[in-house]
Amino acid sequence: MSDFYRELAFHGGMPDTLFCPMWQDAVHFSTTRVEDFVAMQKLHPLYDDYWAGKNADLSKITVPAFVVASWTDHGLHNRGTLEGFKQISSKDKWLIVHGRKKWWHFYQMESVEKQRQFFNRFLKGIEIDNHVKDWPRVTIEVRENYYVGQTRTENEWPLARTQYTKYFLDAGDGTLTETLPTQESSCGYGVDDPQDKTQNATFDIRFPERTELTGHMSVRLWVQADGGDDLDLFVALEKIDRAGYLVPLPFFGNHDDGPIALGWLRASHRELDDERSTPWQPVHRHAREMKLDPGEIVPLDIEIWPTSILFESGEKLRLVAQGSDIYYYPSEPHTCGHLDTVNKGRHVIYTGGKYDSHILAPVIPPQEPR
Repeated sequence: MSDFYRELAFHGGMPDTLFCPMWQDAVHFSTTRVEDFVAMQKLHPLYDDYWAGKNADLSKITVPAFVVASWTDHGLHNRGTLEGFKQISSKDKWLIVHGRKKWWHFYQMESVEKQRQFFNRFLKGIEIDNHVKDWPRVTIEVRENYYVGQTRTENEWPLARTQYTKYFLDAGDGTLTETLPTQESSCGYGVDDPQDKTQNATFDIRFPERTELTGHMSVRLWVQADGGDDLDLFVALEKIDRAGYLVPLPFFGNHDDGPIALGWLRASHRELDDERSTPWQPVHRHAREMKLDPGEIVPLDIEIWPTSILFESGEKLRLVAQGSDIYYYPSEPHTCGHLDTVNKGRHVIYTGGKYDSHILAPVIPPQEPR
């Protein structure tokens, strides 16, 4: 974790109500006292000194680091691990990002051997038959399907050759396009039944050529809370194959039907931290609530956690927006979940014209021959 508030306790300002209670039960054993983390969630719904006190100054870390992250761990370790790699000041640091279940990958023989070589070099000073100095600085897996992907080496993270590309939403026909629709339109969905996963809006783009998305991305949605003064918005990005079927991907450490990536935001928490935000990675202050007036339409800039996926020609990227967890496993607490929402009535999404609702996606051109 690089940020206990944003990565564990509150996703986009929404309290986690599934993983955190399970985690509390798992770590509450003591001969004296332990912190009641769930109670502190309720006492501190905004980012304050309590949460700031849990976050380390990662820039002070200078020791060698072998950092392993997974594209699959959205809602828990994905963001923090990659932020850790970016923020630490270590001269000797290496990053691997894979698309498999995290514990499966951790115990693979190749993974264990890498750990052994790293510790031998930096804890025991063993350099004979040790290849750490020759490791590529960054190694990533570009996913294609479940446990199918291509591994590639890079010089840095995020990738310097990223071409951030906007795909604009069109509520009139449920598509994504590289040009802003001139016609304003809107679509909406109910939020009265969290178990009804048809209460959503979807937007698709079919790629005419092979397209890779790897890195940070964001979604801007112009929204209205019809019947309420706030809303909780859940966003997923999915891959659809040429035949129109959803491509399932590993999710967390225990699910087989996950998305490309996830994002969350409570509308009243939409205020950005301008010093820390970039167009592709918005960071919210979470310092106050900014409720909505009746009929008010506001832009929400939503951080989508880092990911990597490859689309072949004819395959589609789908954006799903709804008022409850898009991927929800009520009988499996080792997953994030958000049942305590502020949603009422309907969500309305506005697109086109002055409403520049869009995905900002990290398109990666092919590497130059070395």
